[in-house]
Amino acid sequence: MLNYQLVIAPVMQKLNQIQTLTQKLSPQQIQFIKLLQVPTAELDARIEEELEINPALEEGEKDDFTSLDSKDSKQDDDIPDFDREIIDEGGEFDDYNSSKDANSEGSSEDYDYEASRTEDYDVNVSEYVMDDDISGYKMQGDGDGYNEEEKEMPLASAESLNESLFAQLGYLNLDERAYKIGEQLIGSIDEDGYIRREIQGIVNDLAFYQNVQTDENEVEKILKQIQSFEPAGIAARNLQECLLLQLERKNKQDYGVVLAIKILSLYFEEFTKKHYEKIERKLDIEEEDLKDAIDVIIRLNPKPGGTVSISNKNHYIIPDFILKTTNGKLEVTLNSKNAPDLKISRSYADMLDAYEKSDKKDKKMKQTITFVKQKLDAAKWFIDAIKQRQNTLLRTMNAILFYQKEFFRDGDESKLRPMILKDIAQDIGMDISTVSRVANSKSIQTDFGMFPLKFFFSESISTDSGEDVSSKEVKYILKEIIEGESKRHPYSDDKLEKMLNDKGYNIARRTVAKYREQLNIPVARLRKEL
Repeated sequence: MLNYQLVIAPVMQKLNQIQTLTQKLSPQQIQFIKLLQVPTAELDARIEEELEINPALEEGEKDDFTSLDSKDSKQDDDIPDFDREIIDEGGEFDDYNSSKDANSEGSSEDYDYEASRTEDYDVNVSEYVMDDDISGYKMQGDGDGYNEEEKEMPLASAESLNESLFAQLGYLNLDERAYKIGEQLIGSIDEDGYIRREIQGIVNDLAFYQNVQTDENEVEKILKQIQSFEPAGIAARNLQECLLLQLERKNKQDYGVVLAIKILSLYFEEFTKKHYEKIERKLDIEEEDLKDAIDVIIRLNPKPGGTVSISNKNHYIIPDFILKTTNGKLEVTLNSKNAPDLKISRSYADMLDAYEKSDKKDKKMKQTITFVKQKLDAAKWFIDAIKQRQNTLLRTMNAILFYQKEFFRDGDESKLRPMILKDIAQDIGMDISTVSRVANSKSIQTDFGMFPLKFFFSESISTDSGEDVSSKEVKYILKEIIEGESKRHPYSDDKLEKMLNDKGYNIARRTVAKYREQLNIPVARLRKEL
C-alpha cells in the first residue's frame, strides 16, 4: 500500500523598499486655497464660521488686524508693500516686478500641521495679540473718521412669486378640492412664470399625492382663473399663450392690439421667423399697420415670473478691488472687507502661558495644554491664510493691471491685449490654478464700470500685419459693425467675415458665427426690422 504525504513548502515573501516622490498639500495650504476662491461678498460668512468653531480666534477693534504686519513678525519681509504699486504714464512697474518672487506658493508660510501637533508647538503669540500698529495693507476706506463697516446696507423686502399667487388664489373662494388643484397648478409654475408640465401629468400628480381624482377639463378651468392673476401672462403653457394673455387685457379698441392678436393667433410661426412679407400678404395689410402691431408685441413681457422673482433676488455685487485714477496715475486697492479685524484671544494666550509655567504636569494638564495650543495654532494659521489671500489677490490684480493698462485708462475694449492665465501665472511666479481661482470669482470696480477679472482674459487672433490682437477686440469691432447695419437688410455671417477681413482681421466665417453667438446676437434673418 502506497502512502502519499502532501508537503507544503513555505513561500518566501520579498520585502522591497521603493522610494517615491509625491506632492501633498498641507491642511494650511488647503485652507488658503479655499479662502482664495471665496469672493468678498462671502468672506464675512466664512470668518464667522471660523470664529464659532475656534474660541482662540477673536474679532479685534478697528485696525487691530494691522499688528500682523508689525516689525517683529518673521513673515513681514516676505510680504511686499502694495501701497506704492502705482502705474503712471511713463514709469516702470518697479515695485511689482521686484516683488514677483517674494511670496510664491510653497513659501515658508506653509506649515506641517501634523508635525506641529505631535511635536513642539512653536506659537509666537505676541505676534498675533493685537497692538496699535499701522496697517501694511492699503484698503479702500481706510482713514480717520471713516468706518465703512458701520454703514448698514438697506435690504428690500418682497414676497416671492408663489406667495403672491397663493395670496390671489385665496380671493377666489374655492372649495377644498378646487383649492388643492389650484395649489398644484401654482406649484408647477417655474421661475419664468410658465407651466411647462403637461396637464395630464398634473392630473396624475393630484391623484397620487393629493388623493384628488380629477380630469383635464376641470384642471384647465381652474388654470384659466389662475391665468387672470397678476402679473399678466402668468401660468401660460408656452410663449404664444403668454403673449396672448397679456394682449387680452389691453384696449381692444386699438387697431394695433387687435392686429397683434390676429398675428400671434394665426401666424405665430411666421412672426417668430420674421417672415413679414407673408404676414402682410395673408392679412392683406400695409407695412405701417404691421409695424404698429409689432410695436405692441415687443412691449409685452415674455417672462412674467421675472417681474416678481427679480425683485425678491437682491444680490449686491461687492467688488474685490477698487481702481482709481489720480492725476493720470492708476492705483489699485483691496476692498476693505478683505481685511477683517482678527486677533488671537489674549485670554487663551495667557492661559497657555500659565499652563506651561505650572509645576503640575499630570495627564489632564497635558491634554489641556495640547488643546489650547491646537486652537492657537489654528487661529494663527487662519490669520496667516487671510493675510496670504490679500497678498495673492493684490499681486494677481496688479499683474493684470500692468498687462491691460491701456484698457484701464479709458475703458476702451478695443485696447484689450490678448492674455491667458499662463501669462499672469508666469509674471507673479504662481501656479495657473491659483490665478484661475482668483479670476473666476473676483471683480474690480473702475471709473467706467465693474468687471469680473475673467473679462480681461482672451485668446489672440492674428492680423494681416502679423500682430496678435485680443478676441475681445474682434468682438468689439463685430458688435460695432452689427449695430451700424441697416435693420432692413442686416449683414449675413459671410458679409461680416468679409468686412472683418477687410479691416485686417484673419477670421473665418464659423468664428464670426461663434463670436456673434457669444455676444447673444441672432442671425441676420432674426435681426431684420421693418
